[in-house]
Amino acid sequence: MARRIVSLLPSATEIVCGLGARDELVGRSHECDYPDGIESLPVLTSPKVKPSAMSGEIDRSVREVVRNALGVYDVDAAKLEQLAPDVIVTQDLCDVCAVSLDDVKKAVASLAKRDVAIVSLKPLHLDDIFGDVVRVGEAIGRAGEAKALAAKLRARAESVRERAARNSTRPEILTIEWIDPVMLGGTWMPEMASLCASRALGVEAGQKAPTVDRAFLEKIDPELIVVKPCGFPVDRTLAELPRLRETLPWDEWTAVLNGRVYVADGNAYFNRPGPRIADSLEILAACIHPKQFRDFRKLYASSVVEVDPDLSLRRWSDEYIGEGV
Repeated sequence: MARRIVSLLPSATEIVCGLGARDELVGRSHECDYPDGIESLPVLTSPKVKPSAMSGEIDRSVREVVRNALGVYDVDAAKLEQLAPDVIVTQDLCDVCAVSLDDVKKAVASLAKRDVAIVSLKPLHLDDIFGDVVRVGEAIGRAGEAKALAAKLRARAESVRERAARNSTRPEILTIEWIDPVMLGGTWMPEMASLCASRALGVEAGQKAPTVDRAFLEKIDPELIVVKPCGFPVDRTLAELPRLRETLPWDEWTAVLNGRVYVADGNAYFNRPGPRIADSLEILAACIHPKQFRDFRKLYASSVVEVDPDLSLRRWSDEYIGEGV
């Protein structure tokens, strides 16, 4: 039986579509932008923070909203009523990244139709992401498809692990989740680094993205840096690239001096715990071991830029392969 599904989370939208239920989606969040054509669905959320601001301004605005005990996003309860969903997929991981679970519950409580299933996702590890695929599938009547998709994603992760394990080196890397202030990639990122035969600095698997100060940054010396701010596509991050020279010990780090700084698409990849987390792992592998993972470098050429010490850029479509294995 077909369901009427509302997704208030970009990764959940991708999961639903990945399970073949695109036609059952009746509403989305303002951030749901994939796969192509999804923008035709009604939008049910809106941000209270200006999205076009610089990262420092965004951070200050969000902290002010949170300090005042307000939600970062609004839910259009009237439109939700009109859409009459059977299932709503949302999250309970980060109130800054998407509408909060409490706000969704309040909106549902105001509906005339109360028999709405709320599926809330809270992934902290890679295995949680694969498990969420199954949970969503069970909620929308696609359990078989979900098990198959989860198995496929696990197989891709294992393939990366096996290939990366052939390397004799295990570089220390830093993944940056936000530019100002500097936040490190937490949750599943340390696990992804490990699968790629490397070690993430400053954060443990399952830990939410920590904010770090200059004192901490001056104590470390990463061999490779991946900058992929949450919600920022490559060009959006490049607009703030000069800020990195101020927030990081730019001229001192080995990664910078060796030209091993990468700006990746943090909107489409890494920060979306859905099917494209496997793509994200493949991108990371190509950053860390560019010669060994030439196939992934070619496949994701439009999603990564290499940054030289003087902030000049090299697209992955260039011939230069850089250092690494």
